[in-house]
Amino acid sequence: AVVSTQSTGEKVIEQALLSMGKLLAQKGRVEELSKLIKSIRPFLGTVSKAKASKIVRELVDTFLDMESSTGVEIPLCLECIDWAKSEKRTFLTQALEGRLILLYHSVGQYSEALATVNRVLKILKKMDDKHLLMEIQLSESKVYHTLRNIPKARAALTSARTTANSIYVPPKLQAALDMQSGILHAEEKDFKTAFSYFYEAFEGYDSIESVHALKGLKYMLLCKIMLGAPEEVQSLLTGKMGLKYSGRGIDAMQAIADAGKKRDIAIFNQTISKYEAELQKDGVIESHLKALYDTLLEKNLVRIIEPYSRVQLSHVAETIALPYEVVERKLSQIILDKKFSGILDQRSGVLIVFDASEEDQTYTYALETISHMGKVVDALFKKAQKLS
Repeated sequence: AVVSTQSTGEKVIEQALLSMGKLLAQKGRVEELSKLIKSIRPFLGTVSKAKASKIVRELVDTFLDMESSTGVEIPLCLECIDWAKSEKRTFLTQALEGRLILLYHSVGQYSEALATVNRVLKILKKMDDKHLLMEIQLSESKVYHTLRNIPKARAALTSARTTANSIYVPPKLQAALDMQSGILHAEEKDFKTAFSYFYEAFEGYDSIESVHALKGLKYMLLCKIMLGAPEEVQSLLTGKMGLKYSGRGIDAMQAIADAGKKRDIAIFNQTISKYEAELQKDGVIESHLKALYDTLLEKNLVRIIEPYSRVQLSHVAETIALPYEVVERKLSQIILDKKFSGILDQRSGVLIVFDASEEDQTYTYALETISHMGKVVDALFKKAQKLS
């Protein structure tokens, strides 16, 4: 009975600590949450190592999910690692080092992140902790992606997915795997597959009320825009999904979709300026917006020159509100890429647009006919040889 009462008391304290951690995180009280993590160490010495590890990991995860960037995150994590080492809690030490990798990644200390990855992976392969091994491999993929080493990022993610196949993966971690898969598919311009992964990630994060669900939704909208279907953005946001996650982040993506629908580069640039924090600070969105800018610029230029057979470049530049040199360079690129037929008369500063003409297929058909005739002659020759 005494053991049962003690166990119940520990559970109550554990729930109280975790609830307090979540409440402090919701209110954005970084210092108080940091002090809470440090102050519970005497209590952790009275419970089992497994339970102590669980409490510390969850509180540290809650702290890191705040993404407060106050500068105390790395020192706190290092202090917790030192404490875990002094208490000889090996599994907790490796778990905290996994969080440290993500912290190094978030502040741009990539060499420290990769050094920690390599050190921890060697230890984990000996310990055979597949759950933690998968987390570290996923973190490695994120670091390599930020460094634009896509082959190594994909290799690390493949290793993480292979490890995940043999264990139970919690919803939060499964959502993180799906999110990273979507990001890498988007890098390869496979936005259809990326959308599917982002949708899975969104549902996973949404089911556990994670703040990362909004990011998954934004990436889903980004995929629709990049696929040239900005009109589908509004349909995705109808109902509970749009109401639950409404805010500046979603407004920014809707404005980008509106610019894509109207093929208007001016609206696009205004949106980038207005929602700089929501668009420019997200590395994934920023990289794809650069590609989208080029696409929109092409579409906008084509829309402007469509009615003309001859048009002055100065008029095009004035209409699109861009420097003359930028317009001239982009039109040259469009012509070379055969996006439309025309020629630039640089002496008079005029673009001469040709009527679209169908390519003459006579030469192609002739080559195909000769090829088929060759096969027929070869077949007849083989039959003649058999007869003789």
